[in-house]
Amino acid sequence: MDNTGLLVKKAQNNDLSAFEELVRLYQNKVYALCNHLSGNRDDAQDLAQEVFIRAYRGLGGFRNEADFGTWLHRITVNVWLNLKRKKNGQPLVSLDEPYRGSDGGEIEREVAAEDGDPIQALEEKEFRGLVRVALDSLSEEHRAVLVLREIEGYSYEEVSRLLGCSLGTVKSRLSRAREAMKRRMTELARENGESLPAGKGRR
Repeated sequence: MDNTGLLVKKAQNNDLSAFEELVRLYQNKVYALCNHLSGNRDDAQDLAQEVFIRAYRGLGGFRNEADFGTWLHRITVNVWLNLKRKKNGQPLVSLDEPYRGSDGGEIEREVAAEDGDPIQALEEKEFRGLVRVALDSLSEEHRAVLVLREIEGYSYEEVSRLLGCSLGTVKSRLSRAREAMKRRMTELARENGESLPAGKGRR
């Protein structure tokens, strides 16, 4: 059993220091996903805190054959969706079903290195700003599927398990989300008198 597995076992036996170590190991990745989903730092911090509270309470149902990081990501998406649905008066989804994943696939695509071309860095920063605004305009379901597939790097199968929907639903949602994202990016670029960088906004 790897180090994470041992920490999980200890945490399941009420070893608080082991759980604190798990939080330390995964907090950055969980926060990054929270930030992508919520769109602002304050909400992302609140969401991440709630995720780890739910994770601690749900540790007894976690099985070590699954990837712990993926399990945390599933909780993150569920907590975020439930908060949005609660706010919008929509029915909540269950967090109780255990997730059995393959690997974590936790890929963070961050900004290019600081020592690059400053003009390119500025263009990239402006483009990321458009991406954030466009992403925020999507529905919760479309935003979730796009973030998990395109930003976090999960496979279609993993996304379907994380969201608890069929593979066909994931693919159709992703297709619609990409189209909506592309339309919104084009609108925003036009409003700002810009053009999208080559290859951006297209698949």
